[in-house]
Amino acid sequence: MHTVLFDMFDMFGVIARHQSPQSKEHLVAVADRTSPAFWEAYWQLRRPYDRGDVTGPQDWDAVARRLGTSFSDERIADLIQADLTGWSAVDASMVDLVEELADAGRDIALLSNIPEEPAAYYEDRHPWLDRFSVLGFSCRIGHAKPEAGAYQWCGRALGREPGQILFVDDRAENIAAARSLGMRGHLFTSLARLRTALTLWEPVPATTAEGPRSW
Repeated sequence: MHTVLFDMFDMFGVIARHQSPQSKEHLVAVADRTSPAFWEAYWQLRRPYDRGDVTGPQDWDAVARRLGTSFSDERIADLIQADLTGWSAVDASMVDLVEELADAGRDIALLSNIPEEPAAYYEDRHPWLDRFSVLGFSCRIGHAKPEAGAYQWCGRALGREPGQILFVDDRAENIAAARSLGMRGHLFTSLARLRTALTLWEPVPATTAEGPRSW
């Protein structure tokens, strides 16, 4: 019997683009901080923001404290906007692939580490998000990759066993976490290699030792 397969995609670094050097420089300039210290604080505090544990203003207030300073409400608003702009570019060829897979009747899901502000921005401006059967935004589900709960939430929402899901991400640690739960994983490096992976992979039988039989 043919087994239904599901493709689960990361957003940033796969469908949407990472921050450009120019957008990163702009964000540092808005913060008026030195670059190495700024990025250390930015990333060390990002996980709670991604999970929705804190709001954008709370996150930037924590970043300021980590840097030994404070940001005014106006500067925080500017930082949120500059950060949002830096994560707003998409890869048109990957959007085309999303549309192509959906048009072919293939079930697809999205699992993204994304705070509330960019999540709302993408929902307002990108109708292709409606092509996904499941939207796993970390700020809405309370889990951020590579936490197991992020993958388990999406698996339950899809209603499928781990071996029936191929997870596509550009970060090796996120792929390793998916595989540890029994999913298949594809480390994204190019559209051409992804297309090959989408045509070649087979589901892992639920009775194998590669992963749990259910969530």
